[in-house]
Amino acid sequence: MDVLWSPWRYDYIKADETPSTVASSGCVFCDILNSSASDKENFILQRAEHNFVILNVYPYISGHLMIIPYAHLADLDQADKKITDELMDLAKHCQTVLRQVYQPDGFNLGVNFGKAAGAGVAEHFHMHILPRWVGDANFMTAIGETRTLSEPLQTTYEKLKNKF
Repeated sequence: MDVLWSPWRYDYIKADETPSTVASSGCVFCDILNSSASDKENFILQRAEHNFVILNVYPYISGHLMIIPYAHLADLDQADKKITDELMDLAKHCQTVLRQVYQPDGFNLGVNFGKAAGAGVAEHFHMHILPRWVGDANFMTAIGETRTLSEPLQTTYEKLKNKF
């Protein structure tokens, strides 16, 4: 068996074992919003009026962002127009920032509604935006079921924070 070392992941493993000072709501996104931790500790890049932008702590690639409504809603058609308008404005801004910082060849933008559609947090919808490069997905993800990231989340956060 091949072993790839990613020691920065240890922080996340240990974080799951640490009792929270805030009672869990059962929704990871609501828990982040209600957390006593700082935005930097939670990797929140921007708090807008109806949504917030955060780094995905289980990224597919460096620069993997999520845009999440404050409202705990499972489906897009439950959201008011002001929430969805701002969500798209933030997606456009995220694309601009990611282009400036990472110079990718393209982007993935997506939302999954419901477990059957692949939503990891089905009860609170959110949008993903990821920078992509030609050849960035290789046998590691497809066959090895392993992701390789070029930088720690703290570095990604520092690169992007001043753009929001």
